[in-house]
Amino acid sequence: MRSKQSGFTLVEIAIVLVIIGLLLGGVLKGQELINSAKVKNIANDLNGIAAGVYAYQDRYKAFPGDDAAADARWSLTTRSGNKNGVVGSTTTAFNGPDSDENTFFWQHMRHAGFVAGDKTNGEQPKNTLGGIVGVQTGTGIAATPDLGGLVVCTSNLPGKIAEAIDLQFDDGIKNAGNLRGYNQESTFSLTAAGTPVTISGANPTRPTTADTATTYASANDIVLYTICKAL
Repeated sequence: MRSKQSGFTLVEIAIVLVIIGLLLGGVLKGQELINSAKVKNIANDLNGIAAGVYAYQDRYKAFPGDDAAADARWSLTTRSGNKNGVVGSTTTAFNGPDSDENTFFWQHMRHAGFVAGDKTNGEQPKNTLGGIVGVQTGTGIAATPDLGGLVVCTSNLPGKIAEAIDLQFDDGIKNAGNLRGYNQESTFSLTAAGTPVTISGANPTRPTTADTATTYASANDIVLYTICKAL
């Protein structure tokens, strides 16, 4: 007697394919929502710091970090700026030690109540992706800077996140407008495997030549960016 071979019907296969499609759609939609939340969080950081700087300047008539009266006001020790209108170095927002205006900035903002955190030091805050947030005066090459005045930067951003923030605040063009993107792997260095080295500071050092790239590498998360926005 010949045995009957069983198998899936077309209806059963169709049902399985529909279920797989729904699962994939849910995963992709969930990832999209996560990325949107990250973009919103970083955008809120940039807006919040800008608002805090304006409020500080209105109250104390100086930029945080550059405030010459901070020592006397809050009983700090050698934590005042020189009130020359420049917050620390014009090349980077993080110079290593907690001993310059770029780090005084955060301590002054915390004492004034505009930023949360430990008031005893100038440790820079982290963004939602673990990158450092920093403030400096100007970005780009010294001869023709990309951005002038006080700028806030945030680091460790994948291309799609950096591009979304650029589009939200500006024109989406990496090297134009009042928000600029900087390749961390070109400013710093890559490992042998091509992975960007974890950076210690949020802002790029001044490059020797202007950046001519107009777009972000948003197809993968290998290339990381620091973005800087004029305040």
